[in-house]
Amino acid sequence: MVTEDSARIGQSQTVRAAMTLRDMIIDGRLAPETRYTETQLAELLSMSRTPIRAALQRLTDEGLLLAMPAGGYVIRLLLPSEISETIELRGVLEGLCARLLAERGCPGPALDELSALSAQIEALLNDDGFTRADLPTYERLNGRLHQTLVAATESTLLIQELARANNRPFASASSLVGMYENDRAARQHLLIGQDHHRIVIEAIRSRQGARAEAIMREHARLSQRNLMRAVESSRSLE
Repeated sequence: MVTEDSARIGQSQTVRAAMTLRDMIIDGRLAPETRYTETQLAELLSMSRTPIRAALQRLTDEGLLLAMPAGGYVIRLLLPSEISETIELRGVLEGLCARLLAERGCPGPALDELSALSAQIEALLNDDGFTRADLPTYERLNGRLHQTLVAATESTLLIQELARANNRPFASASSLVGMYENDRAARQHLLIGQDHHRIVIEAIRSRQGARAEAIMREHARLSQRNLMRAVESSRSLE
Protein backbone atom coordinates (compact mmCIF):
# COMPACT_ATOMS: atom_id res chain seq x y z
CA MET A 1 0.00 0.00 0.00
CA VAL A 2 1.33 3.44 -0.97
CA THR A 3 1.29 5.79 2.02
CA GLU A 4 0.93 9.56 1.81
CA ASP A 5 4.55 9.99 2.94
CA SER A 6 5.92 7.58 0.32
CA ALA A 7 3.84 9.29 -2.39
CA ARG A 8 5.23 12.69 -1.35
CA ILE A 9 8.78 11.32 -1.39
CA GLY A 10 8.21 9.93 -4.88
CA GLN A 11 6.86 13.26 -6.11
CA SER A 12 9.84 15.08 -4.56
CA GLN A 13 12.27 12.75 -6.34
CA THR A 14 10.48 13.35 -9.63
CA VAL A 15 10.64 17.11 -9.16
CA ARG A 16 14.34 16.90 -8.28
CA ALA A 17 15.03 14.75 -11.34
CA ALA A 18 13.11 17.15 -13.61
CA MET A 19 14.98 20.16 -12.17
CA THR A 20 18.35 18.49 -12.67
CA LEU A 21 17.57 17.45 -16.23
CA ARG A 22 16.36 20.96 -17.13
CA ASP A 23 19.59 22.38 -15.70
CA MET A 24 21.65 19.91 -17.70
CA ILE A 25 19.79 20.80 -20.89
CA ILE A 26 20.33 24.53 -20.39
CA ASP A 27 24.04 24.31 -19.57
CA GLY A 28 24.76 21.83 -22.36
CA ARG A 29 25.62 18.75 -20.33
CA LEU A 30 22.82 17.04 -22.26
CA ALA A 31 23.27 17.78 -25.94
CA PRO A 32 20.36 18.79 -28.18
CA GLU A 33 19.24 16.38 -30.92
CA THR A 34 20.96 13.52 -29.09
CA ARG A 35 19.09 10.36 -28.07
CA TYR A 36 19.09 9.40 -24.39
CA THR A 37 17.52 6.41 -22.72
CA GLU A 38 15.78 6.17 -19.37
CA THR A 39 18.51 3.80 -18.15
CA GLN A 40 21.31 6.17 -19.23
CA LEU A 41 19.80 9.10 -17.39
CA ALA A 42 19.02 7.06 -14.27
CA GLU A 43 22.67 6.06 -14.09
CA LEU A 44 23.83 9.60 -14.81
CA LEU A 45 21.72 11.06 -11.98
CA SER A 46 22.27 8.06 -9.66
CA MET A 47 18.52 7.65 -9.27
CA SER A 48 16.07 4.81 -9.77
CA ARG A 49 14.22 4.59 -13.06
CA THR A 50 10.79 5.37 -11.57
CA PRO A 51 11.33 9.10 -10.83
CA ILE A 52 13.40 9.43 -14.02
CA ARG A 53 10.52 7.98 -16.05
CA ALA A 54 8.06 10.43 -14.47
CA ALA A 55 10.48 13.35 -14.97
CA LEU A 56 10.99 12.46 -18.63
CA GLN A 57 7.24 12.41 -19.19
CA ARG A 58 6.96 15.78 -17.48
CA LEU A 59 9.69 17.30 -19.68
CA THR A 60 8.07 15.76 -22.76
CA ASP A 61 4.79 17.41 -21.80
CA GLU A 62 6.67 20.72 -21.46
CA GLY A 63 8.02 20.35 -25.00
CA LEU A 64 11.67 19.94 -24.00
CA LEU A 65 11.95 16.33 -25.13
CA LEU A 66 10.65 14.28 -28.01
CA ALA A 67 9.79 10.63 -27.33
CA MET A 68 11.19 8.43 -30.09
CA PRO A 69 9.07 5.63 -31.61
CA ALA A 70 11.96 3.16 -31.20
CA GLY A 71 12.50 4.19 -27.58
CA GLY A 72 14.45 6.87 -25.79
CA TYR A 73 14.17 10.65 -25.90
CA VAL A 74 15.73 13.40 -27.98
CA ILE A 75 16.28 16.89 -26.61
CA ARG A 76 14.75 19.62 -28.74
CA LEU A 77 17.09 22.25 -30.11
CA LEU A 78 16.02 25.48 -28.39
CA LEU A 79 17.44 28.96 -28.85
CA PRO A 80 17.86 31.11 -25.70
CA SER A 81 15.91 33.87 -27.50
CA GLU A 82 12.99 31.49 -28.04
CA ILE A 83 12.92 30.54 -24.35
CA SER A 84 13.20 34.20 -23.31
CA GLU A 85 10.22 35.11 -25.48
CA THR A 86 8.07 32.38 -23.95
CA ILE A 87 8.90 33.65 -20.46
CA GLU A 88 8.03 37.19 -21.54
CA LEU A 89 4.71 35.92 -22.89
CA ARG A 90 3.89 34.31 -19.54
CA GLY A 91 4.74 37.59 -17.80
CA VAL A 92 2.38 39.53 -20.05
CA LEU A 93 -0.49 37.11 -19.44
CA GLU A 94 0.05 36.83 -15.68
CA GLY A 95 0.40 40.60 -15.50
CA LEU A 96 -2.99 40.94 -17.17
CA CYS A 97 -4.47 38.48 -14.66
CA ALA A 98 -3.08 40.49 -11.74
CA ARG A 99 -4.39 43.77 -13.17
CA LEU A 100 -7.88 42.38 -13.74
CA LEU A 101 -8.01 40.97 -10.20
CA ALA A 102 -7.02 44.35 -8.80
CA GLU A 103 -9.45 46.33 -10.92
CA ARG A 104 -12.43 43.99 -10.72
CA GLY A 105 -11.78 42.71 -7.22
CA CYS A 106 -10.32 39.37 -6.21
CA PRO A 107 -12.67 36.82 -4.58
CA GLY A 108 -12.03 36.67 -0.83
CA PRO A 109 -11.20 32.92 -0.67
CA ALA A 110 -8.69 33.25 -3.51
CA LEU A 111 -7.04 36.26 -1.87
CA ASP A 112 -6.82 34.33 1.40
CA GLU A 113 -5.23 31.37 -0.39
CA LEU A 114 -2.72 33.62 -2.16
CA SER A 115 -1.76 35.17 1.17
CA ALA A 116 -1.44 31.76 2.85
CA LEU A 117 0.76 30.39 0.07
CA SER A 118 2.92 33.50 0.15
CA ALA A 119 3.34 33.11 3.92
CA GLN A 120 4.39 29.46 3.49
CA ILE A 121 6.98 30.42 0.86
CA GLU A 122 8.25 33.21 3.11
CA ALA A 123 8.68 30.82 6.03
CA LEU A 124 10.48 28.27 3.85
CA LEU A 125 12.97 30.80 2.46
CA ASN A 126 13.61 32.45 5.82
CA ASP A 127 14.49 29.16 7.46
CA ASP A 128 18.21 29.23 8.22
CA GLY A 129 18.42 25.60 7.16
CA PHE A 130 17.16 26.29 3.62
CA THR A 131 19.15 24.44 0.92
CA ARG A 132 18.69 23.33 -2.67
CA ALA A 133 17.10 20.18 -1.24
CA ASP A 134 14.10 22.39 -0.35
CA LEU A 135 13.59 23.50 -3.95
CA PRO A 136 10.95 20.83 -4.74
CA THR A 137 8.84 22.18 -1.86
CA TYR A 138 9.33 25.71 -3.15
CA GLU A 139 8.36 24.63 -6.67
CA ARG A 140 5.13 23.06 -5.40
CA LEU A 141 4.11 26.14 -3.39
CA ASN A 142 5.17 28.56 -6.12
CA GLY A 143 3.23 26.63 -8.75
CA ARG A 144 0.11 26.65 -6.59
CA LEU A 145 0.40 30.41 -6.02
CA HIS A 146 0.63 31.16 -9.74
CA GLN A 147 -2.22 28.75 -10.55
CA THR A 148 -4.40 30.32 -7.85
CA LEU A 149 -3.78 33.82 -9.19
CA VAL A 150 -4.78 32.81 -12.71
CA ALA A 151 -7.80 30.75 -11.62
CA ALA A 152 -9.07 33.63 -9.48
CA THR A 153 -9.78 35.67 -12.64
CA GLU A 154 -12.44 33.09 -13.57
CA SER A 155 -11.57 33.94 -17.18
CA THR A 156 -11.76 30.88 -19.39
CA LEU A 157 -9.73 32.65 -22.07
CA LEU A 158 -6.87 33.65 -19.76
CA ILE A 159 -6.79 30.25 -18.06
CA GLN A 160 -6.57 28.54 -21.47
CA GLU A 161 -3.93 30.92 -22.80
CA LEU A 162 -1.75 30.56 -19.68
CA ALA A 163 -2.04 26.77 -19.90
CA ARG A 164 -0.94 26.97 -23.52
CA ALA A 165 1.94 29.30 -22.69
CA ASN A 166 3.08 27.14 -19.78
CA ASN A 167 3.31 24.13 -22.09
CA ARG A 168 6.11 25.84 -23.96
CA PRO A 169 9.67 24.86 -22.96
CA PHE A 170 10.89 26.64 -19.79
CA ALA A 171 7.87 28.96 -19.74
CA SER A 172 6.16 27.81 -16.52
CA ALA A 173 6.71 29.73 -13.30
CA SER A 174 8.91 27.07 -11.67
CA SER A 175 10.72 25.59 -14.66
CA LEU A 176 14.00 27.46 -13.99
CA VAL A 177 13.89 27.16 -10.20
CA GLY A 178 16.71 24.61 -9.97
CA MET A 179 19.32 26.55 -11.91
CA TYR A 180 21.47 27.95 -9.13
CA GLU A 181 25.14 27.34 -8.49
CA ASN A 182 24.75 27.04 -4.71
CA ASP A 183 22.32 27.28 -1.78
CA ARG A 184 23.04 30.96 -1.17
CA ALA A 185 22.38 31.97 -4.79
CA ALA A 186 19.13 30.00 -4.79
CA ARG A 187 17.90 31.62 -1.60
CA GLN A 188 18.82 35.18 -2.65
CA HIS A 189 17.12 34.85 -6.04
CA LEU A 190 13.98 33.25 -4.61
CA LEU A 191 13.71 35.88 -1.86
CA ILE A 192 13.47 38.54 -4.58
CA GLY A 193 10.73 36.52 -6.26
CA GLN A 194 8.91 36.12 -2.96
CA ASP A 195 9.07 39.87 -2.42
CA HIS A 196 7.28 40.19 -5.77
CA HIS A 197 4.62 37.74 -4.58
CA ARG A 198 3.99 39.78 -1.45
CA ILE A 199 3.86 43.11 -3.29
CA VAL A 200 1.53 41.91 -6.04
CA ILE A 201 -0.90 40.49 -3.46
CA GLU A 202 -0.83 43.85 -1.65
CA ALA A 203 -1.47 45.65 -4.97
CA ILE A 204 -4.41 43.37 -5.77
CA ARG A 205 -5.88 43.91 -2.31
CA SER A 206 -5.40 47.70 -2.65
CA ARG A 207 -6.99 47.69 -6.14
CA GLN A 208 -3.80 49.02 -7.77
CA GLY A 209 -4.10 47.46 -11.22
CA ALA A 210 -1.14 49.05 -13.01
CA ARG A 211 1.18 48.27 -10.12
CA ALA A 212 0.04 44.64 -9.89
CA GLU A 213 0.57 44.16 -13.63
CA ALA A 214 4.04 45.73 -13.60
CA ILE A 215 5.19 43.57 -10.69
CA MET A 216 4.06 40.34 -12.34
CA ARG A 217 5.86 41.25 -15.56
CA GLU A 218 9.02 42.05 -13.60
CA HIS A 219 8.57 38.74 -11.76
CA ALA A 220 8.79 36.85 -15.07
CA ARG A 221 11.95 38.77 -15.97
CA LEU A 222 13.63 37.16 -12.96
CA SER A 223 13.35 33.86 -14.81
CA GLN A 224 14.81 35.47 -17.92
CA ARG A 225 17.82 36.72 -15.95
CA ASN A 226 18.26 33.29 -14.41
CA LEU A 227 18.18 31.76 -17.88
CA MET A 228 20.77 34.19 -19.23
CA ARG A 229 23.02 33.54 -16.21
CA ALA A 230 22.85 29.79 -16.84
CA VAL A 231 23.58 30.23 -20.56
CA GLU A 232 26.55 32.52 -19.90
CA SER A 233 27.86 30.12 -17.26
CA SER A 234 27.73 27.21 -19.72
CA ARG A 235 29.51 29.28 -22.39
CA SER A 236 32.32 30.14 -19.96
CA LEU A 237 32.97 26.41 -19.52
CA GLU A 238 33.28 25.71 -23.24
